[in-house]
Amino acid sequence: MAKAQETDTQHKWHEDIQALVLGTLLVALGVSMYKAAMLGTGGINGLALLLSYTSPFEFGMLFFVLNLPFYWLAYKRLGVAFTIKTFAAVGLVSLFAQLTPQWISFDMLHPVYASLVGGGIIGVGLLILFRHKSGLGGVNILAVYLQDRYGIRAGYLQMGVDAAILCGSFFVLSWQQVALSIMGAVVLNLVIATNFRPGRYVGFSGAFFAQSKDDKTD
Repeated sequence: MAKAQETDTQHKWHEDIQALVLGTLLVALGVSMYKAAMLGTGGINGLALLLSYTSPFEFGMLFFVLNLPFYWLAYKRLGVAFTIKTFAAVGLVSLFAQLTPQWISFDMLHPVYASLVGGGIIGVGLLILFRHKSGLGGVNILAVYLQDRYGIRAGYLQMGVDAAILCGSFFVLSWQQVALSIMGAVVLNLVIATNFRPGRYVGFSGAFFAQSKDDKTD
């Protein structure tokens, strides 16, 4: 019975591919909104954004290169499958971040809207990746590892790291931009912290179907 339940809750390979593509597209869209509004965020993507503002290099290339040192931790601690999917996710975000400005442009984008909605979009994209045992390298690898090993909430840990990185934004952005960046980071991490809880969806679906079965029986 337990083996059957485990099989039912495991994602199939085509479901993982769909999640990788959709999740990375959402992250790339949120990053494009942040870049258009000159905002920052936390994690490796936030560091890559800041460097893209102050150097001739594009976000996509910086994001890919900065993640390279973290794959060893992913391989040693989280397994081959997680490492491969994370490498694919980082590569797709790097690619989509370069292509998204060719697919969509923002003639008018309010910074507050970019902060809140962009942060929410990135959070949903990360949530999709996390639920399919993937991530976006860097802090995400560390956050997922610590949650799986010690039960530390991935969203709360990432929020602390993001706060440290955002403090460095004061050297690049105005205080108004930093304030909006912090607001967006809070939204992003609340999406993850609220929704990324092991067993939550299994328990909900089990209760739902059990209730449906009882209703039919009645």
